[in-house]
Amino acid sequence: MVTMLSACAGGPAPISSGERYTASNAAVETYLLGAGDKVRITIYNEPALTGDYSIASDGTLSLPLIGNVPALGQTTTQLASDVQRAFADGYLNSPKVSAEVITYRPFYILGEVKSPGQYPYTTGLTAYNAIATAQGFTPRARKSRVFIRRFGETAELEYALTPDLRIWPGDTVRLGERYF
Repeated sequence: MVTMLSACAGGPAPISSGERYTASNAAVETYLLGAGDKVRITIYNEPALTGDYSIASDGTLSLPLIGNVPALGQTTTQLASDVQRAFADGYLNSPKVSAEVITYRPFYILGEVKSPGQYPYTTGLTAYNAIATAQGFTPRARKSRVFIRRFGETAELEYALTPDLRIWPGDTVRLGERYF
């Protein structure tokens, strides 16, 4: 019996350090835009063109006059630069453009939480905050480890569940079941 239990408990140790455990907002600073994000495009001295725009499922942003602008996988700085170039190409003289994320894409939580589903992302979200948002652990939840699949990736990684573990926009968080 002891041999069987040790074989079940085997495998790689969960990740317990790295960029997800830092308290900085470095992930948000280098945040890559994706479908579901909402951005505010500000074009100085052009209030009719300034507004809040959602990134479509195909990864584009639809703007007046210039049409669809690719936004998938870009930072807000890159997006602002692309929008500025497009407006400068025959529409506006020397446009000044800025972009900022006003609503991040949601995160998803499933497994051994009382209310699995999709929830809005907030800056500085930790795994414990995400679990609390989903109304806490079920009685069967394994409270020492969590699995996270980052947006755009196919594999989930196992992490040690600590108060410092960060969740990022678009992440899928899964809480496993304990065996005993």
